[in-house]
Amino acid sequence: MYKVLLVDDERIILDGISQMVDWQAFGTVLTGTAQNGLQAYDLIAADPPDIVISDIRMPGLDGLGLVAQTYATHPNVKFVLLSGFGEFEYANRAMQYGVKHYLLKPTDETKIADSLKEVTAELDQERRREAFTLDMKRRFEKVIPHVKEQVLREFVTNKTYGRRDLEEYRSLLPCDFGRPVRLLLCHIEGEADYEHQFAVKNIAEDLLQTALMSTTLGDHALILISDPEDLELLHSRLQDIRRTFRLYYKMNVTVAVSDPGPITSARKLYRETLQCLNYRFYLDESGIITRKDTFVPDGGVSEFAFDEERLMLPVRSGDREEASLALSEFIAELKRAQLGIEMTKSYAISMYAALVRLDGPERMAEAYKRISEIADMGSLQAIQSFLEETVRDMAGRNYERNAFKYNAIVRKVIDIVEEQIGNASLSLNLVAHEMLYMNADYLGKLFKKETGEKFSNYVMRIRIQRATELMTESPDAKIFEMAEQLGFGDNPQYFSQVFKKQMGCTPSEYIRKLTGGISAF
Repeated sequence: MYKVLLVDDERIILDGISQMVDWQAFGTVLTGTAQNGLQAYDLIAADPPDIVISDIRMPGLDGLGLVAQTYATHPNVKFVLLSGFGEFEYANRAMQYGVKHYLLKPTDETKIADSLKEVTAELDQERRREAFTLDMKRRFEKVIPHVKEQVLREFVTNKTYGRRDLEEYRSLLPCDFGRPVRLLLCHIEGEADYEHQFAVKNIAEDLLQTALMSTTLGDHALILISDPEDLELLHSRLQDIRRTFRLYYKMNVTVAVSDPGPITSARKLYRETLQCLNYRFYLDESGIITRKDTFVPDGGVSEFAFDEERLMLPVRSGDREEASLALSEFIAELKRAQLGIEMTKSYAISMYAALVRLDGPERMAEAYKRISEIADMGSLQAIQSFLEETVRDMAGRNYERNAFKYNAIVRKVIDIVEEQIGNASLSLNLVAHEMLYMNADYLGKLFKKETGEKFSNYVMRIRIQRATELMTESPDAKIFEMAEQLGFGDNPQYFSQVFKKQMGCTPSEYIRKLTGGISAF
């Protein structure tokens, strides 16, 4: 039902038209009456009607003024104007507001009925047109995502697509193509199907909130975004995408991120992300790779060089901390060299075989069977975790096995220091090479691990401790004699410097405190 408002300053006309018209027969309902334009406009503002039947001449606000004021705020309201004889010229001014229906007073039911039929027919046609337009808009909105997917596919795969094609789509697609863009390529690790690609694409669109276009292509999901000002925020959201997908599908996603560029270079950006994926073997757990991560220094791929003994030595000795550090250096060197996946695996297998040879025969046979596991691994991170477990277990066993031997060696070093405390040539090299026939670097690390301090610091501490004992026993002892007796040679000044550093006062001051009955501390 269309709502009708009737306006006339003559009550008899207002009541007469209200009662003589069968409003329902024309698909209308009379919702109100007014006796002047001001009262009528208030009713229009409160509850807009579809049709207003109004007299032209009224006090306050006439019919033409009501048309103008209503058109400004409710342009879809239809008017039928009632005019007296000779007022047509005046009424024609309403045509600029789209008024097409006029009735000459006095009027009758038939004329009003004809006008209502015409106006309601116009309203029916407008509603059909609006419904059609709305339906087309809804259909277009449903189609737009598919159009955007196809456009993105064409731009990244069809080398003939360029600026002219972009101009054609600019008005069709609600995207800002003027800004630089980046292409994100999502690769699902493991057995993936279209459902997984569709899911990661939708998750990316929801979490990024800046996606211009997205699609699936081959085994990958592609998302085109405006180049963000905050790259850290972008990486944070990419990690959110990976975590969300892993939460629901228990699968990992690697995301390759292109450099920024115009959308017309989307094909180049796509090739760039594909090249990035070739290097995902070297990725850590971040799962995000950019072109700078694939950088190879000038001169091509680097030579790989790593001293095997750098890792073997701490594993043999059971130094788990140093062994872990050495393994990290080995992995870092593999990343830096980027020799190719198969060559990298061969170096990792060689290192594993060298580690296995350190173990007893009963363990070697079982360990060798696991070499094939390295060959099947899909990332350097997985290989690193495998080797870390091996190094940790072997170093731990060797530590337990060598614990007693370590204690015996360190006790021997301490005994030598006691015996050689007055030897000015006493050093780690002297003890290691000429007395224990060991590697000095290894002995130094072993000594520090067991005692908590470096060999040289330990010797100085013992010498100063012995000096305080001598001063307590013989307060009259000469400083230079004491320095020579404790291994400082003929350099009493150096002895005094070391003594003051450790005790907080010079040897002379310390003796004065002793003789004065004041504690050195």
